[in-house]
Amino acid sequence: MPVASRSGGYAPGAGLLLIMQPFLLPIISKLTMLSIIDILVVAVLIYQFIMIVRGRRAAPILTGIGVLLVLYLGAVWAHLDLLRSVLAALAPYSAFALIVMFQSEIRRLLSRIGRFRWLGLEGQLERREVADEIMLAVQALIDSRTGALIVIERDIGLRTFVESGVALDAVVSRDLLCSIFERGGALHDGAAIIQGDRVAAAACFLPLTTNPVMLRRLGTRHRAAIGVTEESDALAIVVSEETGQIAAASRGDLEPDISMERLQERLTRHTMGKAAVVSGASEPRWKQAEP
Repeated sequence: MPVASRSGGYAPGAGLLLIMQPFLLPIISKLTMLSIIDILVVAVLIYQFIMIVRGRRAAPILTGIGVLLVLYLGAVWAHLDLLRSVLAALAPYSAFALIVMFQSEIRRLLSRIGRFRWLGLEGQLERREVADEIMLAVQALIDSRTGALIVIERDIGLRTFVESGVALDAVVSRDLLCSIFERGGALHDGAAIIQGDRVAAAACFLPLTTNPVMLRRLGTRHRAAIGVTEESDALAIVVSEETGQIAAASRGDLEPDISMERLQERLTRHTMGKAAVVSGASEPRWKQAEP
């Protein structure tokens, strides 16, 4: 039945809907839950492949394959038998050619699927590794008396602050964090924001706390650490450039001059939750790295 608009005419798109209705109804009537799941899985795989190929050298190759496919369909429709025969003869070898040309992209796709958190245990091991790398970086920053501000995202996103800095999207590592806060470096000022197992951005600008008590006795890094935790559930770690002391902020509260053991406890609780079992675990890597 046509859909009428308030002006008395047909609503925009109603004509197209009426034309497509005979084609859509048989398809919709045959849809089952398994069919929907099948379509969604294929759509996710195609999307992941497009995201991997986009901007790489394989993108023009994919465009060329699409052009050949359009030519083949046009040859079938226009009854161009010679062109259709040539393209059909090339088809059996195209699968092998695609595997050779897209081998690096296929590896990246499989790697991305493998990094998906299929099991909770794998996610816990990954978070433990991230915490260890952060602890190693903090120990190195303390030894060199290098100031730093590291913010670890939790449930509330920090995208606004990430966009204010320099995008990195790199795997968390001790060397990367130390190089970010190296004295005289372009990324030294500002905060490094960690999302999951990635350093999302560096040199990020954070809001400063407006608490008058904090304004009188704290430096800019400490006020920024409190400010960002007042607006999110993140954990902020500050290494003082003057004293080499560590401070941790969360929920708008700052815990100054904490030990590495206390930082390890807070970091583990933040990244793995209160149910994390830390007793009986092996000696942390940051302790093993101490001289």
